[in-house]
Amino acid sequence: MKMLASNQTAYEKLAALGIELEPLSVAGASFEMAARSGNLVFVSGHIARKNGAAWTGKLGDDVSTDEGKAAARAAAIDLVATLHGFLGDLGKVARIVKVMSLVSSSPTFTEQHVVTNGASDLLLEVFGEAGRHARSAFGVAQLPLGACVEIELIAEVLPSQEDPRLGEAGSGSPWA
Repeated sequence: MKMLASNQTAYEKLAALGIELEPLSVAGASFEMAARSGNLVFVSGHIARKNGAAWTGKLGDDVSTDEGKAAARAAAIDLVATLHGFLGDLGKVARIVKVMSLVSSSPTFTEQHVVTNGASDLLLEVFGEAGRHARSAFGVAQLPLGACVEIELIAEVLPSQEDPRLGEAGSGSPWA
């Protein structure tokens, strides 16, 4: 994990890491990619993607722990992109509160927590200490599209009077 200068913005840290945030994708189902309640933003689960498609496989079978960490990092980058699209500015993130990771695992695989470090490390690199979070990591039998990892997060945001999406609980969505 590469720790960057604490006086850099999240965008400067992303650039230093060589990461470009991809444009938001709109949910294709009856849910939102992010929703706000009070000062918390709940970001829907993002499956790991590789070369524009689901990063498929099962940890302990055909995906190594190191590959799983890379997949978790890729999912975290997409989560940050969704936060950016929803908030309009990553500077509004006060901290990452919670990360939940689902790892498609063989019955004998027990390193879900190590795989999830790929996401946790990226969030620390981008947000500094504000990226340190509580976390759960679960092994599951299967994920959508055969993905090897799916991650969701909860972020606390700074209060804002300027952005109506950031006002009262249950307020609107930028994708509406």
